[in-house]
Amino acid sequence: MEKIQHTTVPTNGINMHIASIGNGPVVLFLHGFPELWYSWRHQLLALSSLGYRCIAPDLRGFGDTDAPSSPSSYTPFQIVGDLVGLLDHLGIDQVFLVGHDWGAVMAWYFCLFRPDRIKALVNMSVAFRPRSPSRKPVESLRALFGDDYYICRFQEPGEIEEEFSHAGAARIIRSFLTSRSSRPPCVPKGRFGGSPDTPIPLPPWLSEEDVNYFASKFDNKGFVGGLNYYRALDLTWELTAPWTRVQIKVPVKFIVGDLDITYTIPGVKDYIHSGRFKIDVPFLQEVVVMEDTAHFLNQEKPEEISTHIYDFIKKF
Repeated sequence: MEKIQHTTVPTNGINMHIASIGNGPVVLFLHGFPELWYSWRHQLLALSSLGYRCIAPDLRGFGDTDAPSSPSSYTPFQIVGDLVGLLDHLGIDQVFLVGHDWGAVMAWYFCLFRPDRIKALVNMSVAFRPRSPSRKPVESLRALFGDDYYICRFQEPGEIEEEFSHAGAARIIRSFLTSRSSRPPCVPKGRFGGSPDTPIPLPPWLSEEDVNYFASKFDNKGFVGGLNYYRALDLTWELTAPWTRVQIKVPVKFIVGDLDITYTIPGVKDYIHSGRFKIDVPFLQEVVVMEDTAHFLNQEKPEEISTHIYDFIKKF
């Protein structure tokens, strides 16, 4: 880990922290919520040892990268703009792109907006879903899961921040990263993090040191930036109307755990396996469903994920 270099790069009006290691073709890693560059620590070391230059930023709003306060600053146009500016600053023309969770969502948009900058994509957990022209995303989620669904709960500024603050960053990190329930995460008001008297044991793949690193950054930065991705969902829906029914036109490998809440949402399995996913992503080459694996698969099964990435990108 001490070989990983940390730098700050000016891009798109913000300062972005990046972790990087290695030399060779560039692999750009995009993390999710509530995560950081650190989520890719295993892959950075593994892929750099195989001859790649690995770069993992703290995305806008996270860690040591700037965090504008307005949700309107967190649409894919800003996030992809940050990443294009990062590549331009570093003099990099094209990358292999790897995404997970919100990083996967932004990776899909990156490929939608600027496929010329992407050699191939390995995306995890969140499948591409075409834009529905008829109903906004939050409205759809509320109708499907109710007001207590976590994304619906995240919409009101200040409310969830207070709950997270009361629980403490370390407990919030533990509760998210250790969850293995495949049911929709519905949490009544005041219940995020669960009862403070109930311990949350760590699985073998997650250490106290890992939790403390994540928690220290969220204690310092707060969760507002990360929550703003959810709060920009409906604005993103409005702004991306011109891309309705546009296909993803880069080579893609998709990986998901069979316990992942993003995989068990009603309709998702059918979409992925019925051929409709392939229609929207015509250069989809592989779909991997990992058994007994939950949402944070790049940390839970790091060696397998690193192998999956390498086996795909080495073809190009």
